[in-house]
Amino acid sequence: MNKITSHQLIIQSKDYVMIVLGLFLYALGFSAFILPEKVVTGGVVGLASLARFAFGWNVAVVNYVINIILLVIAYRIVGKQFVLRTIFGATLSSVFIALMTPWSYEPLVQQQPFMNVIIGGILCGMGLGIVFSHNGSSGGTDIVAAMATKRSNVSFGRMMLYCDVGIISSSYLIFQSPEKIVYGLIIMIIVSLVSDMVINNNRQAVQFMIFSEKWEAIANAITTDTHRGCTVLDGIGWYTQHHVKVLLVMCRKFESVNISRIIKMVDPKAFITKTNVNGVYGYGFDEMKVRVPKEKIEPQNQEDAS
Repeated sequence: MNKITSHQLIIQSKDYVMIVLGLFLYALGFSAFILPEKVVTGGVVGLASLARFAFGWNVAVVNYVINIILLVIAYRIVGKQFVLRTIFGATLSSVFIALMTPWSYEPLVQQQPFMNVIIGGILCGMGLGIVFSHNGSSGGTDIVAAMATKRSNVSFGRMMLYCDVGIISSSYLIFQSPEKIVYGLIIMIIVSLVSDMVINNNRQAVQFMIFSEKWEAIANAITTDTHRGCTVLDGIGWYTQHHVKVLLVMCRKFESVNISRIIKMVDPKAFITKTNVNGVYGYGFDEMKVRVPKEKIEPQNQEDAS
């Protein structure tokens, strides 16, 4: 059984703190701004809203029951760790929604349905983006989206959009109001865009090219302080005809400030290029999610076995 290091424990603790924050924002946007306007959103909370408007059922209870059913179905695909985090997320989101039930009868911003829809959509999108980018889930269509992203490069927000259209459209059976559907679609679009924005910003990477006579000290400092690797390249300055060492460093966007500070402390005269990178795949970054034909995999596996 693998032991959890103190560094891994700190990272997991930060993840859970951020998941709690994201779930709170999501529940706040839904309970205080969207539900009081009697607008049906997508996902399981949308189904729970339909159950409340049609039968008077408790939103939090219906939300939790459906999430458990979905988790049983998705267990083999998304894995044990995701299921455990989703149980945590689904439980906490249902608890937050239950605690905020008194806010769900009258909107916080009176006589401004469109403003409430916008604010609620932004809060829900931010909450879902924070939760999913820290390997958590609030449940519902998050589970469906997680299953899709395990098998393909379909974005989280886009998959949510596909799942939610039918749920929002079904609200017409209760209210016979096209206006409610329009508001629901607006929320769906806002949640999709904002959640994708939060997720992509968190995963965005930066590439450094560092030219310095003190390259060895810079590489040691970056490796020690940030736990990021450095690749040393050989180069020639064509103007001076001198051989130089070039450091190539890949890091997350939020780590780039610390690395810039390290470079300046070691060598203020270093020549640096800094570029945003759309994607970095491999150890310490993201996993490449593309389908490979089986006939391309099996020969390689046979060679490894031999």
